[in-house]
Amino acid sequence: MILTSFLSELKSRNELLFYFGLVCIVSGIVFLLLTRWSGLLLDEVNVWYKPFKFAMSIGIYCWTMAWYCSYLPQFNTKLFSWFTVVALGFEIVYIALQAAKGQRSHFNTSTPTYAALFALMGIAASAVTLYTAYVGVLFFSNTFPDLPEHYILAIRWSIIIFVIFSFEGALMGGRLSHTIGGPDGNHGIPILNWSRKFGDPRVAHFIGMHALQLLPFVAWYFLKNNIAVNILAVAYLLLATITLVQALNGKPFLR
Repeated sequence: MILTSFLSELKSRNELLFYFGLVCIVSGIVFLLLTRWSGLLLDEVNVWYKPFKFAMSIGIYCWTMAWYCSYLPQFNTKLFSWFTVVALGFEIVYIALQAAKGQRSHFNTSTPTYAALFALMGIAASAVTLYTAYVGVLFFSNTFPDLPEHYILAIRWSIIIFVIFSFEGALMGGRLSHTIGGPDGNHGIPILNWSRKFGDPRVAHFIGMHALQLLPFVAWYFLKNNIAVNILAVAYLLLATITLVQALNGKPFLR
């Protein structure tokens, strides 16, 4: 069983991030089910979609970094893992609690407490991104003779793109909105809820951050060539950039 083998290997590489990622993914499934059972809306969107997306994204990130960090020699994996659990654990718990109350987690500055917690989420996300950038530096400064060169190249590219478009989230934070040209909400693309009427920087944010999984996966199983990996990475970076420019111009990704 491929999935069983993968999970067993993942657990052996980093047990803490394996279990935390598993908790996030299971929680994400529960949050998705709650969208069918709860009619609580915020900005015309079911409140449980946001914690679903964040839980799944955080879970996938944790599993991905658990896999990659195991390649690094003399890396303090325990420190990285606990830092990630605390920082991102706070984020998903706060998002879920606010959803249960029908309140915003992001862009909520309605009270000093909510403003401080929103700022703290931004600090936590930025700190994890910087730590990920440091991991990327280690992938550039170390050699990996037991791994295919094209695979390591893809990991390096994926971390660069991830870091750029993770920090792109600050664009939305500074605006206190994830919609350009109109109000947040308004029934976007199913589940993802990207706006179909206005510009939405979340599209580029999503595409760029998930380079972390896509590029190394495609490189390992399909490309197996440095030139092909470079072409894919540049094309992927251009795609994320184009969707960001599109959003900044107030245009939707899909109408």
